[in-house]
Amino acid sequence: MSELTLNNLLVVPLAPLVGSIAAGLFGKAVGRRGSHVLTILGVLIAFIFSAMMLQAVVQDGAHFNQTVYEWMTLGSLKMEVGFMVDGLTAMMMCVVTFVSLTVHLYTIGYMAEDDGYQRFFSYISLFTFSMLMLVMSNNLLQLFFGWEAVGLVSYLLIGFWFKKPTAIFANMKAFLVNRVGDFGFILGIGLIVAYTGSLSYTEIFAKGNDLAALTLPKTDWSLITVICICLFIGAMGKSAQFPLHVWLPDSMEGPTPISALIHAATMVTAGIFMVSRMSPLFELSDAALNFILVIGSITALFMGFLGIIQNDIKRVVAYSTLSQLGYMTVALGASAYNVAVFHLMTHAFFKALLFLGAGSVIMGMHHDQDIRNMGGLWKYMKITWITSLLGSLALIGTPFFSGFYSKDSIIEAVHASHLPAAHFAYYAVIIGVFVTAFYSFRMYFLVFHGKEHFHHKPFPGEHDHHDEHDDHGHGHAHTPHESPWVVTVPLVLLAIPSVLIGWFTIEPMLFGEFLKSSIFVNHELHPAMEELAHEFHDATAMAVHGLSTLPFWLALGGVVTAFVFYMVAPQIPAFFARVLRPLIVIGENKYFLDWFNEKVLAAGARLLGRGLWKVGDETLIDGLAVNGSAKLVGLISSLVRLFQTGYLYHYALVMILGVFALMTWFVFMHH
Repeated sequence: MSELTLNNLLVVPLAPLVGSIAAGLFGKAVGRRGSHVLTILGVLIAFIFSAMMLQAVVQDGAHFNQTVYEWMTLGSLKMEVGFMVDGLTAMMMCVVTFVSLTVHLYTIGYMAEDDGYQRFFSYISLFTFSMLMLVMSNNLLQLFFGWEAVGLVSYLLIGFWFKKPTAIFANMKAFLVNRVGDFGFILGIGLIVAYTGSLSYTEIFAKGNDLAALTLPKTDWSLITVICICLFIGAMGKSAQFPLHVWLPDSMEGPTPISALIHAATMVTAGIFMVSRMSPLFELSDAALNFILVIGSITALFMGFLGIIQNDIKRVVAYSTLSQLGYMTVALGASAYNVAVFHLMTHAFFKALLFLGAGSVIMGMHHDQDIRNMGGLWKYMKITWITSLLGSLALIGTPFFSGFYSKDSIIEAVHASHLPAAHFAYYAVIIGVFVTAFYSFRMYFLVFHGKEHFHHKPFPGEHDHHDEHDDHGHGHAHTPHESPWVVTVPLVLLAIPSVLIGWFTIEPMLFGEFLKSSIFVNHELHPAMEELAHEFHDATAMAVHGLSTLPFWLALGGVVTAFVFYMVAPQIPAFFARVLRPLIVIGENKYFLDWFNEKVLAAGARLLGRGLWKVGDETLIDGLAVNGSAKLVGLISSLVRLFQTGYLYHYALVMILGVFALMTWFVFMHH
């Protein structure tokens, strides 16, 4: 049963698709219960089959790469749907389906009172289908299909509450920023097709060295560098790297289960996955790798800073996602693709856990998301509290937790890299360790410990219709409560891998055979992985050694600082808020990037559009081409009309004159 057959593989993406169609088109007929049963069943089947594929890959070293369906052939260019399953794909399939399954379960509790219940289930299953098509593809056409499909479904999900103006703005922003990245991506694909004549991964990789010898016509730029940077611009859009990161914090306007699905396991990891999949090309261009290192380290460090000043519980987690994606990108730039993918996997579990934990807190707080109104929740929400603590410990890289293994490996890999940009990247990821620990535990302490700030504040949506005495009479309404089991079970399911998975998988994923066939590294030029392998003994030794390294002390320092600032002496952060006011204003305005995009880029585009409309459309096309040609015809016809009188003797006269003129001309010519 364990062999990779086409039918088994087809089940994986099609099961969620069937569930999605059932809930989407027949949601009224099957009802709320039917919708969640069918979609969860679809994703569960996909997860079970993905786990079987993973087992086949791990135990038998199975590998699958073939065409499923030929769409069209243009000359020698084949456009087809095909699956390629190896270690990288099997791991991604399991992560996507498992996180999606927990999110589906969780949604039953979170969206229980929402009118769009069936629609929501339909969207998240469709999202799962799109992501599976993306990771299972064996050619660039299908990759691009999945790439655009996750972008489209994320648009539907972020704007799920389409009556909220902020949600509509956010989904438009996500869509437009992704279009910018996708433009780069399709240019990269176009260049690959133009120079290799193929869309299939294996054929393209085989021609990699030929590409490396070429330059872009009429320039002295290396062709492979241009291709890799274009592909990476696509990854910058999807994986929210600076300056195309601006869509991700705003996308918190969608319901919380989305945040967990889009920002933990699926959409944002597509870019990281794609660069890893394309490693044979990226290895040929040091310039592209340096570019990736710089972009990744800017994102890892500067997005972490913004996490410190956020007060919305979901936005803190969103900035932490940006920062962690920066870490993965840095690993890609250091040619440690295995480590990037490993961090992608560990991060998927603990970040989904943190988002769902935040959602559970929001439910307990009756949809108040401001962490300044929380505090002391550990007494009321035991499961949410413990699981969120485990998720936070994994995120900051506590030894033995999953996040430690991947994060420490990234820092080591950057340290071992010989690229020029690696120095800057190393400092960025090191400082990032302290920043991550600080904002994670700032949130943790403010939410779960300290004074209870929610007693005297009405929850959102109930301030208007309560009298004073009525409010005090119903004091119990302000007591947060633990969420129902459909919410807490996914939290526990995600907490287990968040703690354990790193310890079990670091050896096969980084130094074993698991990703050997998926990822190619040129070890002579980029020795980072070799040096890591040289230092690594086993998972336990690494964690014990980790207790004495700089990252561990920085993380501990971040936690202690957060404790002192927010639990012991809240006057300290208040003092900093006054002294560093200019910096905080810059941070609150997100480095003024949104302002720049709206006032400069969008205004420029508007001016350009207006110019094209006024000058191009009205003056040139309407004025000159359309009206001008009409006027010209009118002028000619008004002249011709003078000759067309309708009198017979006029015509006779003209004929005689014509004959006379012809004869005269004839006589003159022959003399």
